[in-house]
Parts: sequence; structure tokens; C-alpha cells
Amino acid sequence: MTPSLTLATYNIHKGLSPLNRKLVIHEVREKLHALDADIIYLQEVQGAHTRNESKFDDWPSLPQHDHIAEGRYQDIVYGVNAEHEHGHHGNAILSAYPVLDWSNCDVSHHRFESRGHLLARIKVPGWDLPLTCVCVHLGLLKKSRTAQIDQLIELLTEQAPGDSPLVVAGDFNDWRSKRGGVSRALSEGLGLVEVFEEINGKPARTFPAIFPMLTLDRIYVRGLKIEEVFRLHGDVDGVKWRGLSDHVGLAVKLSRSSCVL
Repeated sequence: MTPSLTLATYNIHKGLSPLNRKLVIHEVREKLHALDADIIYLQEVQGAHTRNESKFDDWPSLPQHDHIAEGRYQDIVYGVNAEHEHGHHGNAILSAYPVLDWSNCDVSHHRFESRGHLLARIKVPGWDLPLTCVCVHLGLLKKSRTAQIDQLIELLTEQAPGDSPLVVAGDFNDWRSKRGGVSRALSEGLGLVEVFEEINGKPARTFPAIFPMLTLDRIYVRGLKIEEVFRLHGDVDGVKWRGLSDHVGLAVKLSRSSCVL
């Protein structure tokens, strides 16, 4: 049997409810553990925030990425994208499998937005090659996103050459569909396909979570078979996702045709 894995991406809105009134990081942890994905990409993760720590009585003692990972994920990488007087936040990758190496590439386009591409190479049991994972959170301006996609292609042309297994996922802040150019650029530059486009003909609507209209969040893959895709929205297999973030999370089940058994 070909080894498969489930991968998810979720903008957790810094562990706060959509209007920032309630701390929901504990519920986010509970739901993600129930999902039981093998690898999780997280955006808007607060590594530290002293003001919120004093504001909420049940603020976790661990950084948010460690809090979510505790008891399930053995390897954790966290890339700081923005530092401020109260702490810092960024992207994270949580893996049930060993992370061989990782890096965080600063792709900030202007001084008002701090962004990074978080890259990790993961050894998936039974797979012939390591899986290269990149968690992204692109800028709000089209010019910024274009530059950051170009930097991503340049980075991965060097770090993940050929047709080695690759997953790029996260918050692309791009509300356009395939015609918008992101999918085309990643297809032409890296051979990537977006999993919901491949299965359903268009990216999944993920924002705002209360009534999703925009396709901000994506999962792009290469060298892998897409077995199943699903949104973390409403009730999924008895797990209620409503009210945890302003984004809808995405998940995909993947397999590798070339494997070592």
C-alpha cells in the first residue's frame, strides 16, 4: 500500500476569535488534534504577546505553536516574521515526522508588512525522497505578492529542484482564481498544481469564515497524488470549526507514487 499523509493549512488569527474578543487557541488546539493531520501549516501564530498574556486569564504558558503541537507533533518549526514591543508572530509548521532541516526566508516587500517563507524538509516514512514544505503568508498588495511569488520560485528552484515532492500552502491573500496569475506562475515556475483547482476546478473559498467568498488560502503540490480535499468549515466529521478564525482552514490527503516499503 502506498504511504499517504494528511496535510492541513490554517490561518489561526493569532489564536483569537474573528473580532478579537475571545481567546480560542485552546479550541483551535483541540480541533486540530481531532483532525489528526500529519503535517500542519499555521499562519498568524503568536510566539509571544505580553499584552494579550495579561489580558486573558487562560493564555497558554507555551508559545502558540508549541501549545498546539504538545502531545501530537514531535517536530516544530517557527519562523518569526514580525517583532513588536509586545512580542512576535509568524508562521509555523508542525510535523508528526522528523524535520531534516529548515529555514525562514525574509520576503518583506516594504516596511509596513513583515513576511517570510518558512521552509522545512520532512522525512515521511516509506517515501523515497524528503517532502519539502513551504508555509507562506503573502502581502496585501498585488505588487508585494508578485515579488514574493518570484522569490518563492527562485528559492525552490534551488532548494527543491526537479520533480521532488513539494507542498506550498498558506494564506496567499489573493482573491482571484486561476486567472489571477498565482496558479499559473507556480505551475510554470515550479510545476505546482492547486489541489482544489485540480479536484473541483477552482480554489476553495476561505474568507471571511462567517460567509466565505474569497479564495485567499491555497494548497499547491508537486510530485504527489491528490486523494481527497476538504475545508475545515462548519461541522466536519463531528468537529465544529465555526468561530475559531476569520479564515477557513484547508486539508488534503496525499500519496507518493514512488515509495520505499
